[in-house]
Order: sequence, then C-alpha cells, then structure tokens
Amino acid sequence: MTRSAPKGRRFLTLRFSMLVLAFVSLLTLTAALATKGQGKAQLRIARGVVDGSFHPIAGKFVPDTTNLDDCDAADRRCVEQGFGNLAYSEGPKAALALFDRRRVTDRSVTTDCHRIAHIIGSASLLYFKGNVAQTYAHGSPSCTSGYYHGILERAFTNVFTTRGLVRVARTLCHDAGVRRRGFLDYQCDHGLGHGLMIQTGYDLPTALAVCRGLQTRWDEVSCAGGAFMENGSTVYGMRSQWLKSDDPIYPCRRIKLRNRASCFLRVTTQILRTTKFDFAKTVQTCRSLEPKWRLYCFRSYGRDAEHAVGGKVGPTLRLCRLSGSAEGLCLYGAARTIADRDGNTDLAAALCQAADPRRQAGCYAGLGVVVGLLQATDQDRAKACRSLSQTYASPCTKAAIAEIQPSGRGAWA
Repeated sequence: MTRSAPKGRRFLTLRFSMLVLAFVSLLTLTAALATKGQGKAQLRIARGVVDGSFHPIAGKFVPDTTNLDDCDAADRRCVEQGFGNLAYSEGPKAALALFDRRRVTDRSVTTDCHRIAHIIGSASLLYFKGNVAQTYAHGSPSCTSGYYHGILERAFTNVFTTRGLVRVARTLCHDAGVRRRGFLDYQCDHGLGHGLMIQTGYDLPTALAVCRGLQTRWDEVSCAGGAFMENGSTVYGMRSQWLKSDDPIYPCRRIKLRNRASCFLRVTTQILRTTKFDFAKTVQTCRSLEPKWRLYCFRSYGRDAEHAVGGKVGPTLRLCRLSGSAEGLCLYGAARTIADRDGNTDLAAALCQAADPRRQAGCYAGLGVVVGLLQATDQDRAKACRSLSQTYASPCTKAAIAEIQPSGRGAWA
C-alpha cells in the first residue's frame, strides 16, 4: 500500500498534465482560428487604474446615473462622467456650451478641461450611434480639441489587430468629411495618434508604424504628434514604458529618424517633470542638444510654458525670455498653442504684439501654422495674416502655406 500511493500520485499528475496540455492546445487552436486573416500581431488592450479604481482607457464611455449638479468640484471622475452623461442624453451642443461656461468660472474644470472634452467627444459618438462625420460636425475645438480626440479614442474600441488598426485609421479621418489638411483634418489625425497609443497599451512603435501607414507624410506627422503627446501623458493612470526618469530625452534619440522631430517637439513635458518644473534647467537641456533638434525642443518649451501659465501673456513672455537667443522659437511654440486651443488666432496675436519686436517674426510664424489649417486657400491665408499684422504678414503666410503641404516638411509636428 505504501509503495502504490506514489505511483497513483504520479499517474494523477501525468493525467492532469495531459489534460492541461490538451486544454492549452485547444485554446491556441481557437485563438488561431479566431484571428485567421486578421493580421499577425495581436494587440494588448490598455487598462489602467485611476484613483484606485479600475478604469478602461480605450475610449469606452458608458453612461450611468451620475448627475453633474451632484458632483463635488474636486471629484474629477464624477465631473467627467457628468459631462459625458449630459452629452449622451442631450447631445454635444448642450454639453459643450455648459463646458465653455464652466471653464471660465470653475478652476477644477479649467484644470481638467482637455480630459473632460475627451469624455464629451466619446459620449457624443454614442449619441450619434457611431457616426464619426456627424459627431465631428457638431463638435468644438475647445481646450485643445479634446472633443475630437475623444471621438477617435472610442473609434478604436473594437479593433484588436495591427492590420485592423491600419485599416480603420486610413478611413476614419476621410470618412469624417473634413477638408484635407485643414484644422479638423489635423485634429483627426492627431487624435488618431492618441487613440492608437491608448488602444495598444502605450506601444509607441506600433502606434508610429500605423501612423506611417496613413495616406500622406502630412497625415503621418500629424498622427505621430498625437502619439508622442499621449506617450508623455499620465492622465489615464498608466506610465508609458517609453519614458525614463533618468533620461528625459528618451526615446527621441532612439527612434527612427523620420519621427525624431515629432518626439523633440514634445520632449520638454518630460524634462519639466524631471526638473520639478525648473524652466531655467529645461532651457539648459534644450541648449545642450544638437542644433537640428534644439529648434524643436525650444518650440516644445514654448508650448509647455504657455500651458504652465494658462496662456497669460505676461508670464508666457517672461518664461520665453529665459530661453535667450531662442526666444523666437519659444514664442513660435506658445503662439501656435494659443491659436490651436480654440481655433482663435486673435488671442495668439495679442501675445505676438506684446513680444520683443526682434522676436515677433518667430511668434507670427507660429501663429501662421494655425492660420494655414483654418483658411482654405493660400489667398485666404495671406489675407488672414495681413489682418493680424502688416509688418509680419510674410513669416505668418510662409508658415501657413508650409503647414498644409502633403510632404509634411513644414508641418507643426
């Protein structure tokens, strides 16, 4: 009896192992059949934890009973959900109108405005039953076009292969019925970059590869800019593996040359975090780069300087002055960011008018980037630039025309 027990256990162990092997084989075969013809690369779906609670981050807005009026202003998730529920029940027009009013009076909404706009866009796509074109048509560029980015995040929700991502990405922005290389087209491609990062679990190489599969180099550059912007974001409770605390430049020097400009154009977001928002040290880091990348770093610095002070002219100018001889590049990034936030070039022109006259040409060039996207023809672009500044109409117009070239060589990203 004592010698037969081990044999029995060995038999049971062997039998159990064979059952496990058979089960695994069945699962493998099932997965292979399910994904046959769908592309070789299966995507890891992004999941994150925000404020201690599970939160799916691939744009999956789900309406509930949350009422915006019942939310504590400090409870961001409640406020976001409340705005989303409003958009889902009454449409984006009502939600965006209230959103714009609250941004003026409620600091908590102002601070979280881009994420709230994402949620409104995601909920509005549900309201319009998945019709991207209709949802875009009823949108708004409020708070750096978060509404449009939210739509694109949700559009990837049911895509699970790399090939599927390329297929959806190539059709979404064109199906939206927007003018090619116009303001909404840029926001659509940029939003694609955000959505690709979120849907792939912050897999930067995969997101950039899908961006490259778009129709033109301009589309690719615009999409890559969204991917790099999302890579540096922590709003979803995830930290990208493509960030390093001891190397704030990473991954800009490691990625393919075709994407480095887009990476360096957003690099100061991570530099500022590692320096605890020491702008003087951030300037030194930009200045230490090779001249080719220094240009983009200082434009990135201008973008983040403007964000840090909420677009206020005086503080933005003071932070740009820290960049010394690169002040014009800083102003370029700041002016472009102000104009892009709400599609309003007049606000950016106020910054340029108040800047040192020796640096105003760079400022108006940055403003011109958005003029290029907003206006439909080169004649209209030149006219808009002249209305903003007779003196600096030329750099404004030149940047406006360069921005919309299919080659992407003059594009912001």
